[in-house]
Amino acid sequence: MDHVVYLDAKANELELLLSKQKSMLIRGAAGRKMPHGRVFAGDVLYLINNNAEGLILARVDVKSVINSEKMSREESIALVDSHANQLSLSKKQYDRWAGKRYLVLIEIDQITELDPFPIDKSGYGNMDDWLPVENIEKLRI
Repeated sequence: MDHVVYLDAKANELELLLSKQKSMLIRGAAGRKMPHGRVFAGDVLYLINNNAEGLILARVDVKSVINSEKMSREESIALVDSHANQLSLSKKQYDRWAGKRYLVLIEIDQITELDPFPIDKSGYGNMDDWLPVENIEKLRI
């Protein structure tokens, strides 16, 4: 399965991944929302910055995934803290994710910079920061 994943441009997430200072992505919410339970080892993530340029810039292979059960605030913070080196979160990102009831930690492998290409997001209505797209070639413009 291919996924389009929006990265935090202000936190330089893409640069941190490319320089190997970051090897894990995080998503979380009060409930089980995308990508909880929908991303698996072997899936491919296509990375795009959340700065409105709309270009896929890199791809990564998913090495492993941790889908948490419902956690207390303290358990959630402890999980984030235990992966701090891999996550390499800014203060703002830490404040956003640590403490969420449900977390998804995605360990990545083999990042590859791509010749940037646009995608057609018209079939996705209300855009989220994680889109399971089945096959990226169907969206390539």
